[in-house]
Amino acid sequence: MERGYDGAPPRNPLPAGAVDCQMHMYLPGFPAQMGGPGLPLLPLPDADAYRRVMRWLGIDRVIITQANAHQRDNANLLACLAAMGDCARGVAVISDRTGEAELAALDAAGIVGARVMDLPGGAVGLGQIAEVDARAHAMGWMMAVQFDGSDILDHEPMLAGLKSCWVLDHHGKFFRGITTDGPEMAALKRLIDSGRVWYKIAGCYESSRSGGPHYEDVAAITREVARYAPERIVWGTNWPHNLARTEADYPDEAALADLTLGWLPDDRARHLALVDNPEALYGGRLAPGRSLPG
Repeated sequence: MERGYDGAPPRNPLPAGAVDCQMHMYLPGFPAQMGGPGLPLLPLPDADAYRRVMRWLGIDRVIITQANAHQRDNANLLACLAAMGDCARGVAVISDRTGEAELAALDAAGIVGARVMDLPGGAVGLGQIAEVDARAHAMGWMMAVQFDGSDILDHEPMLAGLKSCWVLDHHGKFFRGITTDGPEMAALKRLIDSGRVWYKIAGCYESSRSGGPHYEDVAAITREVARYAPERIVWGTNWPHNLARTEADYPDEAALADLTLGWLPDDRARHLALVDNPEALYGGRLAPGRSLPG
């Protein structure tokens, strides 16, 4: 089985203006600065391959996230934004050493957010989130924040004090598992209630303890968040699925979209997650309307 770039579309079509809020892209000429979890092991698809996926699924706009492979060097990300055109925006890696001139250049190139990843391979972790938050807030950017969500109670006071809007990546990555009525879910709801926090549907296979094909544990968490705050959910493909080790490991993109978006309660919640919520999270800085590249 080879990676697919087209096929039968999702059974429930994506609405016009749909945004893929989580994916990575790698272009030739930008070698990885690290191995391990930052870089797919298999041949890397290019921008044209992702455009095919956009047409297949009905995605109109995309957020390209800086990959761990390139650590704090955003050059590949900026090249990806240039290659994709106005339908794309980016989430970069910045730190306390990122100067004002560089921030302005990133902003002009289409960067709308900063990434914080406190897991192996991450370039900037929670230990630097205060500095990243200050810079992101000053730029009007959001933050994409990833850590082991099982520790959310330990991090809640710090997270509650962030000034920027931010999204909890990858279903929260509750690696040790949580219950929908447990203290971790209560903490997530309190953070959501601040009005600055979103929850991202992407990469359910990365943290599920029950596993495929239905990922019941992650599904239960997502359904509860969707019930509680449908206006705080965004969605992403997690393309090109960096944890895949063989061609057969790649998910069917349409089937995965149908599965995960099926955890939302109704068509209104789907439209919120795919169109309205991304526009709110990224501060109205996405390309308008239907702008699928040719």
